[in-house]
Order: sequence, then structure tokens, then C-alpha cells
Amino acid sequence: MNYISTEVVMNQIYYIRKQKIMLDRDLSILYGVDTKVLNQAVKRNLIRFPEDFMFELTKEELDSLRSQFVTLKNRGSHSKYLPFAFTELGVAMLSSILKSDRAILVNIEIVRIFTKMRQFLADTIEVRLEIEQIKNRLTNQDNKLKNHDKNIELVFQYLDELIEKVDEPKPIQKVGFKFGEQEFI
Repeated sequence: MNYISTEVVMNQIYYIRKQKIMLDRDLSILYGVDTKVLNQAVKRNLIRFPEDFMFELTKEELDSLRSQFVTLKNRGSHSKYLPFAFTELGVAMLSSILKSDRAILVNIEIVRIFTKMRQFLADTIEVRLEIEQIKNRLTNQDNKLKNHDKNIELVFQYLDELIEKVDEPKPIQKVGFKFGEQEFI
């Protein structure tokens, strides 16, 4: 079977300008086209890519990425053009201009991964809020019932253990697709 790995895609999602983005060069590899071809298709359809869909990195942003991620040092370090960054909306829009089956299938998987990341974040925040509400209720009760200190401490200990479990990385399931005889993991 052919798969594109969730881990591979997640390792190509960066955080710039307070948003998750993917670089044109990473997307072009996933789509199986040259970066130049991808960017030409985008430039022919610029009206589809407002700033909240795509923007060009500044030299400072690119240098910051290179210093944070060693893998970027060898890729595109001699390019005379600054890379384009695509937000989740921009990645979704790419499917309207890249017509190959591979591009469409890769695009579907990337959008699914962005959605899973957003849902995981929402779930984590929801659990933390519920734990804080429980702690607040117990603290209020503790002020009223001083003789239950040991029981409350035990409950806090259990809640802290639950928070640790939420923070533990979960095993990543392979998410991918089959395209021809190639395997995308």
C-alpha cells in the first residue's frame, strides 16, 4: 500500500506569524512537481491566494526556520527566491489549481492532518479546562471543610497524573494513500 505518513507531513508544518504553514518546496515534493511549477501555477491564480492563504517568507523568517530546523539548511539554501508559505486555507486552495490525481490525494491527506491537529488541540484544552474547574470546586470545598485536606490532596494528585497522561505523546497512526505503485509514508 502507498501512504503519506502523518509524521512526515507534521514535520513539514511550521509556525510562522502565529499560524501553521507549509512551505512551497515541501508541498512540491509531496505533490510530485518542481517547486517552480507549483509556484507558477499559484502565480497564474493569485486571486485565489489572499494573504491569509499564502504569503512569501521574509529573509528573517527563513533564517529563523533554518536556525530552528537543521533539515532546512540543506534544502533551498542557495535559492534566489524566498519560499512561499501556505496556510491551511492555502493548502486547501491548491487542490483547485493542481489537477493531477496525486496532488488531489495528497491535498486531501494534508487537510485531514490539519483538521486532526486542530481537534487534538481543542480536546486537550477542553480536558485542561475541566480539570481546572474540578480543582476550583475542590478548593472551594476545602475552605469550608478543613478536615478533608488529605482527601483533597489525593484528588489533586490524581488530577496531576491525568494532566501528565494528556501531555504524553500518543502513538502516531499511519495516515496515507495509495497512488500507483509508489508508497507515501
